[in-house]
Amino acid sequence: MTLRLASFNVENLFARAKALDTDEREVGEPALAAFEKFNRVAARPVYSDQDKADLIAALTTLRVLVETPQGLRLNKNQFDDAWALLRENRGDFLAAPDNAPPRIVASGRGDWLGWVELTVEPVDETSTRMTAKVIEELAPDMLCVVEAENRPALARFNDELLGGRFAHCMLVDGNDPRGIDVGLFCTDKVKVRWVRSNVDTPDPKRKGKRLFSRDCPVYQLKLPGGEDLFLLLNHLKSQSFSGGDPDPLRTRQAQEVRALYDGLRAEGATLVAVLGDLNKGPDGDQHPTLEALLGPGTPLVDAYGHANFKQLFGDKDVHHERPGSFQTCSLKNRLDYILLSPELAERVVDGGVFRKGLWGGPTNVNPPKQWSIFPEIKKARQGASDHGAVWVDLDL
Repeated sequence: MTLRLASFNVENLFARAKALDTDEREVGEPALAAFEKFNRVAARPVYSDQDKADLIAALTTLRVLVETPQGLRLNKNQFDDAWALLRENRGDFLAAPDNAPPRIVASGRGDWLGWVELTVEPVDETSTRMTAKVIEELAPDMLCVVEAENRPALARFNDELLGGRFAHCMLVDGNDPRGIDVGLFCTDKVKVRWVRSNVDTPDPKRKGKRLFSRDCPVYQLKLPGGEDLFLLLNHLKSQSFSGGDPDPLRTRQAQEVRALYDGLRAEGATLVAVLGDLNKGPDGDQHPTLEALLGPGTPLVDAYGHANFKQLFGDKDVHHERPGSFQTCSLKNRLDYILLSPELAERVVDGGVFRKGLWGGPTNVNPPKQWSIFPEIKKARQGASDHGAVWVDLDL
């Protein structure tokens, strides 16, 4: 029996943080950087004067605080006009009188309980329908869903837009507070034996921090013939530089994913796939950041290099001109992967990148010339995602 395994970064199904859903990445980056800095500084046990100034600056960038003719004041219209909301559940953090500048009154984390959360807005309706159309036409039996809001959203999407196509909708909440988790859809041909989360794996280089930006859950699936297939779902550190160079963290994440793979192999697993958005394209034919997974000597087989993997769309062959999976699909934009154990690679009979829902880039005025897209997509915001779906057919 042939089963299709795929990975698709859907960039949220129904609602997405405003700062993540801008037409140009540079517009939302300052807000995402401020969000990260606020949470990092707000967690300190004692706030210095500089910490308080940094917290005020972050709240200003997030438009929780805004400049008025009277000076800096609390934004009275945060729900509609801010990148984030300030939540103060207990204790006093911010004093914001109408007639004076706001100030931080908490002396440290122990004085208050609260946070900032990014405001969200509905995903374009056409985009949501195109996401469903990608999945319907691709027709995977097992789909790694990257950037799903939560399990209820995943189940609702399956029920309302996919007609209950999938028998299993699985998602374990990860470490990202923005509602971009990794989940799994499976048809009734496949049974989920168990899932093991690695959400609490500590980062060896950052004391008190968790390693994975989201999670790397491991799923054991029972195949129709009785064999077991193990899937490691991934969404590594984003390309944002808001917290500094993301490559070192992404490298450590890749090393831990490899360790999880090696652990499964040591336990006797033979059919194993590592898949998802690794958020880093190759540098030529080198993968220095992801060497543990894609470098010389790795036991994993990259689907892109498999003899049966193609990227054909009607009469358009983009394999050489556009070999990536994100936005313009250049080689450096090859972010989405399916990596296979040698035994599983032997079962690959077909594969490719499905781009019919991909406009090609948020600033593009015209549709892509290198591949065909659904006719309903008339502009970037209506695209299913900025990612294509990567897939392989397996003789199982």
